[in-house]
Amino acid sequence: MSSNEPTPITATGKPPDEIEAVVDSVMASIGRAWKKIVLLAIIAGAIWMLYPILSGLASYLLYGMMMLFQLAFAVVFMIVQFVALFWFLGRGRTYWVKPGETGVGFADYKGNPEVLEAARRIVVLLRGVKRFKEMGGETTRGLLLSGPPGTGKSYLAQCIATEAGVPFGYASAPSFQNMFMGIGNLRVMMLYGKARNLAKKYGACILFIDEIDAIGAARSSQGPGMGLGGMLFGGGSGLLNELLLQMDPPPQDLSRIGRILRALGLRKGKSVLPPVLTMGATNLPEVLDPALLRPGRFDKQIRVDLPDADGRAEIIEYYLARVKHDPIDIERFVSDTINYTPVAIKYVINEAVIHAHFRGAEAINYDDITRAREVYEWGLRQPIKNMSPEDRRRLAYHEAGHALAQYLLLPRERVSKVTVVRYGQALGLSATKPVEQTYTADRNELLAHIKVSLASRAAEHIALKTELNGVTSDLEQATRLAMMCVGMWGMNGSLVSMRALGQATLDGKSAESVDKLLKEQFEEVKTLIEQHKAALHAIARQLIEREELTGEEVAELVKQADASPERFLPESPTEVSGSVSAPLAAYNNPETEASYRC
Repeated sequence: MSSNEPTPITATGKPPDEIEAVVDSVMASIGRAWKKIVLLAIIAGAIWMLYPILSGLASYLLYGMMMLFQLAFAVVFMIVQFVALFWFLGRGRTYWVKPGETGVGFADYKGNPEVLEAARRIVVLLRGVKRFKEMGGETTRGLLLSGPPGTGKSYLAQCIATEAGVPFGYASAPSFQNMFMGIGNLRVMMLYGKARNLAKKYGACILFIDEIDAIGAARSSQGPGMGLGGMLFGGGSGLLNELLLQMDPPPQDLSRIGRILRALGLRKGKSVLPPVLTMGATNLPEVLDPALLRPGRFDKQIRVDLPDADGRAEIIEYYLARVKHDPIDIERFVSDTINYTPVAIKYVINEAVIHAHFRGAEAINYDDITRAREVYEWGLRQPIKNMSPEDRRRLAYHEAGHALAQYLLLPRERVSKVTVVRYGQALGLSATKPVEQTYTADRNELLAHIKVSLASRAAEHIALKTELNGVTSDLEQATRLAMMCVGMWGMNGSLVSMRALGQATLDGKSAESVDKLLKEQFEEVKTLIEQHKAALHAIARQLIEREELTGEEVAELVKQADASPERFLPESPTEVSGSVSAPLAAYNNPETEASYRC
C-alpha cells in the first residue's frame, strides 16, 4: 500500500495499532498487579461473607463507645462536683469587718484598765509596724485572751481592730471542723490567705478565733486520729497542725509576679509576709497545746477577769448613761453585783428597762433593777397559788433554817432575800450577798457554809419533827465543801491532795472523814438553831403569811425573838408540825425534788 492511501479508522475513532497498544498496556498493568487484585477480591469476598456478623458487632461497638463516653463524662462530672464541694465547704463562716464598722473603741471598754493598757500597746505596734521593724523588732503574731464567759474578750478584740484601723475577721473555731478530712485544713488555709491579702492592702489585719480550745486542745489528750473517728471533725490533730503552720509560716512570696521574678532570679532576699495578728479567746487556757502557746505563735496572753468594785462602778455608770433612770445608788448597785461580768450588768440594766416599760414608767428605778437582778440570778418568778398549807409550812421552816444560819454564821455576807415563792426551778430560797469582794476563805468560814447548807435539815428536826426530801441540793453542796476541805485544802488533819493523785472520788478512809465532818457540823448547827428556836418560828410564820422577806426584816425578827422568845414560841407542837403523816405527793415527784434548793 502506497503512502498516499488513507489509514483505516475503527469505530472508536482510533487506529487499530493504537488500540492494541492501549490493550497491551492495560493487560500488562493487570499482570503486574494481579496479586493486589486477588487480595482485594479475597477481602471483598470476606466482607461479603462476614457482613451479617459485622452488622451485628457494629451495635456492640457503638454501645461500647457510648459507655466509654459516659464513663469519661461521669469522671469529669465527679471531679467538678468535688472541686465545687471542697471550694464551698472550704469557705469558713467568717465575718469580715472593715475598719470603723464595729463602732466600738477603747472609749467603750470599761472596767479593766490594766487590760486596756495592754491592748493600747498592741494597737501602737500595729499602727507603727514599719518603724518597729526598722528598730529590729518583730511584730506580735498572736494574742490569747482568756477568762470567764461574758468578761468581754471578743468585745476587746473589736476595740483593738477599730483603734488600729485594720480589718477584723471573726471566726468561731468549731466552724473549722468538718466530717470530711482536709476540709478544716482548707478552711484555715483560705482564711489566712484572705487575711494576708487584706493585711497587704491595709498594712495589717486582725483574725479573731473564738473558742479556740475547740481545735487547739493538747494533742496528748486527743485520740490517734485513725479510722472513722479520725475522719470526723477534721481528722484528729491535723486541723491543729495546720493552724500552727499558718500562725508561724516560712517566708514566702504570695503574689504570682513575685514568684515568677524569683524563678527568673530577678528578685532576691528574704520574703516578708504581711502582718496578721491572730487573736484567740478561750475559757479553758489550761487545755491548749503547748506548741500553740509558745513565743512566735501566741506571743502575748491577757487574762480578762471579773471586774472589781471600781470596774463595776465604771461599767454601771457607762450603761446607765444610755438609759433613762431615776437617781440610782451606785454603791448599792456595785455591792449587789459582786462577781457579775460586764455582760451580766448590761443584761440587768436592759431587763430593768423592759420591766419599767411594762409598768408604764418613763425611767427605771432601783426596784426595776432589783427585779431584773432576781430574774437573772434565780429565774422567772412563778408563785404556786394552790400550794397546800402543809406544804407551805414545811417549805417555810426549811428556808427559815437557812436564813437563820446565814444571819448568825456568815458575818462577811448579808441575807438579801428569803422566799417561799417559786423562782425558776426552786420552790423557795434564801439568798445572801457578800458584804465586800472576797478572794480567800479560812476553815471556819468554809465550815460555816457547810452548817448553812445543813441548817434546813436541822430546822426540820427541831420544828417539824421529820425529814423532807427537799435537801437534795443542800446535802450535795455540803458534801462538796467537806470533800474539798478533806481532799484538797488540807483542813482536816491530812495534807494529801486528790488533785495530785488524779482521783475523781475519795477513798474509803477519806469518805469516812467527810461523813464525820458533816455529822459534826450538823450537830453544831442543830444546837445553834435550838438556841434561837424562837427566831426560827418568827421567820417561818412571816414567810407563811407574807411569802417573802428582805434581809433587813430577817435581822429585825431575829433581834426581836432573841429579846422576847416567849412571844414567838408556839403554844403546842401541833401548831407547828401540823399533820406529820400528811401525804408528801408534792415532794415525792422526782422532777420537783431537784427544785428544792437555796
